Amino acid sequence: MSDPKTVKLVDESTQRSSTMPLVSGTLGPACIDISTLYKDTGHFTYDVGYGSTASTKSAITYIDGDQGVLLYRGYPIEQLAEKSNFLEVAYLLLNGELPKQDEFAAFENQITHHTMMHESLKNFFQGFHHDAHPMAMLAAAVASLSAFYHDDLDVEDPADRKLAAIRLIAKMPTIAAACYRYSIGWPFRYPRNNLEYVDRFLHMMFEVPSEPLTMSPVAAKALDLLFILHADHEQNASTSTVRLVGSTGANPYASIAAGITALWGPAHGGANEAVLKMLEEIGTPDKVETAVKRAKDKNDSFRLMGFGHRVYKNFDPRAKIIREMCHKVLAELGVNDPLLDVAMKLEEAALKDEYFVERKLYPNVDFYSGIIYKALGIPTEMFTVMFAIARTAGWISHWIEQHETPGSRIGRPRQIYTGAGVRDYLASGNR
Repeated sequence: MSDPKTVKLVDESTQRSSTMPLVSGTLGPACIDISTLYKDTGHFTYDVGYGSTASTKSAITYIDGDQGVLLYRGYPIEQLAEKSNFLEVAYLLLNGELPKQDEFAAFENQITHHTMMHESLKNFFQGFHHDAHPMAMLAAAVASLSAFYHDDLDVEDPADRKLAAIRLIAKMPTIAAACYRYSIGWPFRYPRNNLEYVDRFLHMMFEVPSEPLTMSPVAAKALDLLFILHADHEQNASTSTVRLVGSTGANPYASIAAGITALWGPAHGGANEAVLKMLEEIGTPDKVETAVKRAKDKNDSFRLMGFGHRVYKNFDPRAKIIREMCHKVLAELGVNDPLLDVAMKLEEAALKDEYFVERKLYPNVDFYSGIIYKALGIPTEMFTVMFAIARTAGWISHWIEQHETPGSRIGRPRQIYTGAGVRDYLASGNR
């Protein structure tokens, strides 16, 4: 909606000015519509990392970092984490409303019967070295889906867009499990459609042909909760990447593959992997106190990973939710792992240390998710893959929303050029 207020900017050197309207959403601060700024003044804006720039209008997710608020389609994350499940949240993100019983049953049935991946993908995996990173395989395999579904995909057709969403949410766990099993030399497992979404994934990950798999219910519950918490997070780096690629008209599989590669970075989805590497560096619980002292020393390069958040200035609501589940998982599974002892000791120290409390450097969702994945026996290199499974629901929801928004255009950021000025070409002998 438009705000009747305006902001006027005057270039005092030329007296050219621009009167720009304020545009408000349902929640959050108003934004200055700068679309006429260049025409009016001859200037662009400069915003490194787009930290103060809204690139789109979206009805999917809302974050208030100062207050620690995260809403999916208006629903507080705390309520969804307590009362919902991942597939219902995926439906909500895609459709804007929580499903009725018959709607959810139909959605779950669609997801269940699109879980298989083409047999040709087995040969595709054979092209990777045995120790290839799972995220590399995941990005390539998802991009390759474009080759399987290119002839029945019209990105301008709402039905085709929805079918692509179903396929991606359904097949992502199958492909992710295949990435893991290929990396350890195990045969791929077909999805068992008599199981629910998370249980099916865990069986594809860990079941072997020689014996049945028995999983603790708390494992599936913890993973489902993590999937809910990671399902979407507004216009982050990977979601913005999906939208930017999608703005070109690229198909959803290519767009989501681009999101996967953006997620891989240690400053984004790779953060929980960095947490485990930090714990390994600390080594044992008796060295936690030294690590905390080092983290407070500006002259020491050591940093605590998984503490604080760029968006949440007071607390990460997802961390408050997952902390309880983290302790429940450790107690239920009775895992005896020195690194988990280090993590719990570090959490205790940071929550009590005045330095971290004053700066609101609390353990975030990456800290706890890494610990849970470790306790469930999921290897460190698979952590970001787990993130990608969950975030696919958000990515494809944004991709669809973008195509349904009138006036959407190809993304084309500007720059400040800092290279050489105009100069003449010189022959090689005169250089």
